[in-house]
Amino acid sequence: MTAEPLPPAEIARRLESLPGWTLEGGDRITRTFRLPSHIAAAALTVHIAAIQDEVNHHAELTLGYNTVALSVRTHDAGGAVTEKDLALAARVTAVAPAHGAE
Repeated sequence: MTAEPLPPAEIARRLESLPGWTLEGGDRITRTFRLPSHIAAAALTVHIAAIQDEVNHHAELTLGYNTVALSVRTHDAGGAVTEKDLALAARVTAVAPAHGAE
């Protein structure tokens, strides 16, 4: 089943409860987490990868020295933002503090 794109107003409303996440270009939500070290950033990246496999929805994930950046959209919905993207963002936001992410 294909996920339905969400209207921009709904995305903006939902992002109010996801601090640090922004709608970029109208077709993706993004966030960069800053962590205390490269090892902490790598550990968060592995944790995010496990979540993505669990929910079968994968973001563009970039590991930096002490940062982890995500760009999330649903390719099955023409590259639009869907409920799947917001749910993934919420899961990542919930686990990030355990890795020391800001």
